[in-house]
Amino acid sequence: MIRTVIIEDEKPASRKLERMLGEFPEIELVAKIESVEEGVSWFTENEHPQLIFSDIVLGDGLSFDIFEKIPTKGFIIYTTAFDQYTLKAFKLNSIDYLLKPVLDKDLGAAIDKFKSFIPSDHLVNSQEIKQLIKKDKTTLSRILVKIGYNLKIVQTHEVSCFYSENKIVYLQTQERAFPSDFTLDELEDILDDRKFFRANRQFIINSDYIKNIHTSPNYKVELEFQPKEEITVSRDRVKDFKDWLVS
Repeated sequence: MIRTVIIEDEKPASRKLERMLGEFPEIELVAKIESVEEGVSWFTENEHPQLIFSDIVLGDGLSFDIFEKIPTKGFIIYTTAFDQYTLKAFKLNSIDYLLKPVLDKDLGAAIDKFKSFIPSDHLVNSQEIKQLIKKDKTTLSRILVKIGYNLKIVQTHEVSCFYSENKIVYLQTQERAFPSDFTLDELEDILDDRKFFRANRQFIINSDYIKNIHTSPNYKVELEFQPKEEITVSRDRVKDFKDWLVS
C-alpha cells in the first residue's frame, strides 16, 4: 500500500481527488489537510507518507511553506490551477505537476510514474528520482501577475520578452509590462526553449516577436513592442542564437 496525503483547501476539489484516488486499490489515504498551519502540525506529529497530493495556493499561504519548515522524504504530486510555481515545485521533492481540473488519465500517469521510481525492495532513492525528474522537464505556459489588489493570468505566448530592470524582472506584453516573482535564471530553466532565448544578461526574448535581425555593426534583434525596440544579442551568444533560430 502507498500511504498518501491530500493537501487541498477547497473541499469540493479535495472530495473529487479522494474519489479519484479511490479507484486505485494500492493508494491508502491517511490524511486530508486544508492549510499550511494544519500541514506543519500534521507532518510534525505523524509518520510521513510515501506520496503527497498537494495544491499550492492555500488559504494561509503556499504549501511550499509546509515542506520548507518540515522537510519530508515523501514525494509530491502538485495539483494546481497555476503553473508558475513549476521550478520551485521540482526543488521540493515533486515528481509531477497536474493542472486543474485533474483528469483521470493524468492522475493515473502520475501514480504510475511514482510507482516506477520504487524498486522491488520498496526503498525510494531520492537522488535517482531527481535525476529522472530533470529529464522530464515541465515548461511554463502561464504566469500569475499582480495588478494592485487584482490578479491576472498571462499566457507565456503573449509575452514578447522578459527583462531585468532595477533588480526586478518584468514580462512585456503588447498591453504593458508586469513585474514577476522570477529571476531570469529561473525563467531560463522553465520556459520553452524552442520559443524563448536568453539574448543577454538582461533579456529573454520570444521568437514570435522578432521583427528584423540586423547583423551590423552589432548583432541586434528588433522586437515588435514598445518601449524596448532593439535588443543586442551578447557577442558570446551569437552562435547559439543562430543555431536556435533554425532549430
